[in-house]
Amino acid sequence: MKKIVLTGTMALLLVLGACSDKEDTKTGQGSVDDGESVNEYGSIDHGVDENQVGFNIDGGEIEEAAGVPAQEKIALMDAFDTYIHAFNNEDVDEYMGTLSKKPKSFTIEEEQTYIEEIFADYEINREATDVTIVKYAEDEAQVFSNLNTKLKQKSTALETSRTGRQVTVFAKEDDEWKVTSVYYMEDQKNE
Repeated sequence: MKKIVLTGTMALLLVLGACSDKEDTKTGQGSVDDGESVNEYGSIDHGVDENQVGFNIDGGEIEEAAGVPAQEKIALMDAFDTYIHAFNNEDVDEYMGTLSKKPKSFTIEEEQTYIEEIFADYEINREATDVTIVKYAEDEAQVFSNLNTKLKQKSTALETSRTGRQVTVFAKEDDEWKVTSVYYMEDQKNE
């Protein structure tokens, strides 16, 4: 499967939406507001296979995975917090340190280039709520969160915010939890 929507890609979509308040009047497609995705994944699923990630696209109840050892729950929550903290502090080294050496939905090189560009151009703050481990195995776990992302373009001071749901997939590497995939679904605005 090709790249899954990555948190960085989500930021790009937010940026693209912030750069223009005009809708595409020629086709009505491809704008952030019309819900049509500009990549190969549909606007509804964003490449997410409901059988592979631990949440339902339609929302509903988020259930915590059963049988997560207390020590592993603490380690996973710490890994997720570090991932969010590094992003909010625009700390490239710390952020890259949260990623798997063998990611499934991105490459390390592309992610580093992309994140450096985003941090150079934008002030970004992500606030995660309802953080829940929704699937757990000894070597892989999925952490659900609701995300509120605020972006401010440094050159223009243009601000935008988006909300959505994310499942961050972690893999166990050298006894540490590392991000291997990210699935994100932006909430649709009812206007």
